[in-house]
Order: sequence, then structure tokens, then C-alpha cells
Amino acid sequence: MSNLRIGMISFAHGHAFDYLDGLLVMKDVEVAAIADDKPERVRELAARHGIPYYEDYRELLADRAIDAVIICSENARHAELAIAAARAGKHVLCEKPLGISVGEMERMIAECRDAGVQLMTAFPCRFLTPVVRAKEALDRGDIGEILAFKATNRGSFPGAEWFSDPALAGGGAVLDHTVHVMDLMNWFTGSRVSGVYAYADTLFDPERKRTIDDAGMVHVEFENGVFAVLDPSWSRNPGFPTWGDVTMEIVGTKGVISIDAFNQKNSVYSRSPARGNWQFWGDDMNALMLEAFAKALRNGEPVPVTGEDGLRSTIVALKAYESAAQGAPVAL
Repeated sequence: MSNLRIGMISFAHGHAFDYLDGLLVMKDVEVAAIADDKPERVRELAARHGIPYYEDYRELLADRAIDAVIICSENARHAELAIAAARAGKHVLCEKPLGISVGEMERMIAECRDAGVQLMTAFPCRFLTPVVRAKEALDRGDIGEILAFKATNRGSFPGAEWFSDPALAGGGAVLDHTVHVMDLMNWFTGSRVSGVYAYADTLFDPERKRTIDDAGMVHVEFENGVFAVLDPSWSRNPGFPTWGDVTMEIVGTKGVISIDAFNQKNSVYSRSPARGNWQFWGDDMNALMLEAFAKALRNGEPVPVTGEDGLRSTIVALKAYESAAQGAPVAL
């Protein structure tokens, strides 16, 4: 079988650089082209690896030999780029959140379906060993029926300036960090969220330069009666040993499962005057996600994390803002 040829559209989101590193070492995968409207961001990088570079993504999509694209643009551009890719006959792996409105996410899903291409949402946490083992334990019934979740996704403020712009980001930490853990809860329960009650504010910017939320608390109830609380925040300051965490306690009728998704780490101290740091040695979740995407496309199988999965998790984050503004629970 010939190589799967993948194009990358936009390096606005820092995850694109990790994805490129992962793709470059994958067997039977070729990075066919890179498109980014800011040449200073990636043109030199593309040249270093001998990858064709386009400033206009439409030129990349015009290449009929490209099978799929990975989109890592500003959140507000996901729909535009994914729909254009679908109309060009390309499968799509889109950075999370899938979109910034329900309508545009529904259009992305519909356009990909009508074009006969697959749409996958970038939720790499599903592929981490602690998460996979928890899902296996839940499927075996090790802790009985799920009653509740208590979860966190606490990180530091992302480096790109556009994360501070609501028009480009669509929301702050509540949007950025709710979707990952919400996807896991959806996956574990197999149920839909029926209601959301949330708080959002800017608490971790001492100079008060940001106009977007960096803290929140999101409470949800599922249709099957399971309830959950999630802390999605950019609360980690620059001195913290790592970017953040993803943790979850799953309370069942027969026991509790505790997940610390990034706890496979060494505490590293040296003779340098710098602080100690955490050196992660566990799974490369991005590489595992990319491998799963490529495998599904090669085998003609459904991608493991769909556009619908991205929509379901993002709806909760969008409703969280609605609840925070009203100061009251809202129904889905």
C-alpha cells in the first residue's frame, strides 16, 4: 500500500509542532505539504524537512494526491478549513474544540458526511494508558455502576496570543480545558449530558490584562443520573514543574477508580539553580492518536473519536458559559 499522504493546515496551535514530529517518524505516512498564512511560523521548518509549503491553504487542498489534513488553526477557523477540506475530498483531523458554535460544528459534520470523508476530533487523552485501563475496568464492571465523577484539567496559559481573543478562541479555559475531560466522561458513561451549572472568571492574571476566563467550575448531570464536577483552568503559573494535569475520580456502586493521566514522570533535580521539574516518561498520546487516525483511514474503518464526539463535549463547554452568565443551571 502506498503511503498515506497528510497535509497540515495552520500552525497557530502549538500542538501542530508535536503532531509534525509524530508524523515524521511514522511508517507509511508522508507529510505531503504544510499551509500556514504566517510564513515566519513554519516556512523554514518546512524547508528543513523538504516539505512543500503554501501560504494559502487552498493550494494545499488542490493537490489531489493528499489523502487527509490536520487542522491546528485558531478555533474560530476550524469550520472554514474543515468544510473546505471535506469539499476537496480530504479526511480531517481537527484540533479541539471542534468549533465555537453548535451550528458550525453541525455543518462540519454534515459536510464531511456528505463528501464521504471522515472527521476526527483531536482528543489524545483517550489513548493514554491510565485512561484506557480505566475504560477496560469500567467495561468489566469492576466498580459497579458509575455514580459520579470529580475531575480536573488545570494547565498554564497557552503561549499563542490569540487564546486571549474571544473572537478567535471562542472562550477561555472553560472551553479549552472542559472538552478533553468531558469527552472522557461521555466515553465512560455512554450517556448524554442533560444539564450544566457553571462558574467562569479571570482569577490567575495578576496584571489583569486578559479579558477571557482562566478559571471555572463546571457541574454536569447526565441523562442516566450520573453527575460530575470539573475544574478546567489555566491556574498553573510559570514556576510549576509541568504544563498541568488531567485527573479524575470515578465513583461507582462497588468502588472508586482514580486516574492521574500524566503521573508517569520522574522528579528531576540538578546542580543548576533552576527549579526541579517533572520529566514525563509515559505514553506519547499525540503519537498514539495519529497512529489511530492513520490506521482507520488505511483500513477503511471509522475513526475512533468522531466529529460527533467533538460536538458533544463542546456543547457542554458552551452551555457552561451560558450558565455562568445567568448564574443558574441550564438544560441541554
